[in-house]
Amino acid sequence: MNNYNKLINNLEILGLNKFVENLDHYIEYINNGSKTIIDALYELTEFECNIRIERAMNACVKVANFPFLKTFDDFNFGFQPSINKDQLLNFKYLKFIENKENIIFIGSPGVGKTHLATSIGIEAAKARFSTYFISCSDLLLQLKRAHLENRLDQRIKFFAKYKLLIIDEVGYLPLDIESSNLIFQLIAKRYEKNSTIVTTNKPLSRWGEIFGDPVLANAILDRLLHHSNIINIVGRSYRTKDIIDEEN
Repeated sequence: MNNYNKLINNLEILGLNKFVENLDHYIEYINNGSKTIIDALYELTEFECNIRIERAMNACVKVANFPFLKTFDDFNFGFQPSINKDQLLNFKYLKFIENKENIIFIGSPGVGKTHLATSIGIEAAKARFSTYFISCSDLLLQLKRAHLENRLDQRIKFFAKYKLLIIDEVGYLPLDIESSNLIFQLIAKRYEKNSTIVTTNKPLSRWGEIFGDPVLANAILDRLLHHSNIINIVGRSYRTKDIIDEEN
């Protein structure tokens, strides 16, 4: 076995597959003088660094529990003119996480709240911020089960640790006092420590109806709204637009 084959074998053992894939091209570049050995080695190792960064980002996105993978590029801002596009796209820079700010999306079903919350979450996960997406109903199921198993503190700490927690569909069903108290404990634990994104179909003035106790609702809102960005979406539902367009 010559040294070239030994080199290929060593690179494969090290898992440097992109290096192997491009090696022959770069040997040719070196031989014809279009690249120096240093430049060639740098670019070959850069391939490997980039692929590892991409794998790490994909892993972060995978463990974030997103319901789907939709980015800002997939969102039709023209369909929802009430949205300030520049404001939304600015969230891609994730300053709100660094500043420990929250985001609250308010709007009727189907206007794109979950899509936008997910798009922001994907950007955060790609930037290696610990991120988790969960519906309000699933969150409460987990917290109630933990409470019954005498490990509520542990579970609240689990959800409190994420740099970005996305709680989807708050307000679709009214909550009993126990559920409201559990939400309050989690929000209080995250207050001024990490960022939370909430999507809701109810205006904030009606959150007393959601939580069954105006005092408790105000306590939750007080912590969410402090250092918060509120996005009101007023528009048609994406889910029904094709049906309405056909009727017209």
